[in-house]
Amino acid sequence: MNADARTKPRSLGAQSDSLFSRPLVSIAAISLTAGIVVGGLAYLDRSPQRAPYVDGTAAWAPHIVLLLLTAVGVTVLVRRRGADAVLFMLLAPLGPTAARRLTTTVASILRHPTALLRLLLGVLPLAMLVFGPFRIGVQMLGGLDPNFTVNAWGGPTYLGAMACHYLDAALLMAAAAALLNKLLLPAARR
Repeated sequence: MNADARTKPRSLGAQSDSLFSRPLVSIAAISLTAGIVVGGLAYLDRSPQRAPYVDGTAAWAPHIVLLLLTAVGVTVLVRRRGADAVLFMLLAPLGPTAARRLTTTVASILRHPTALLRLLLGVLPLAMLVFGPFRIGVQMLGGLDPNFTVNAWGGPTYLGAMACHYLDAALLMAAAAALLNKLLLPAARR
């Protein structure tokens, strides 16, 4: 990289050194791995007796509506901003800008009057971004137990339960990321 490239401020569409922040990806990977371990332990501790199916627990109707609304929303975003921008937006919570914004907000607690409030309001969405991969990991192996999915949303099958729970996780994590986008201070200039 030449000296001119290092001194110019980066725009949103400019190439960055990396698409991902190592610390944020590490946190997500550790969360997912811990979930897989917990799900595996739950599967190993499964009961040999089948749990009875309870009518009305599958919640397919609301999930089909959520899926359709999500499909419409993604289609609108792709048409307005392009597929690359939507992909960038989906990966943004794991990106270097997200890491810099979080670091800037934490570092500004004593200097910026709203930084502490922003962080306190951001605790729940941050927790959701960490919990989402954990829950997905739990469901990967735990869901292999028929008792795990029999009365789950999307149950009684593994594929149905995973489809509904992964849709929920994706939407909750997207909402958490959008809220954090509003709460965190802008990234400090590099």
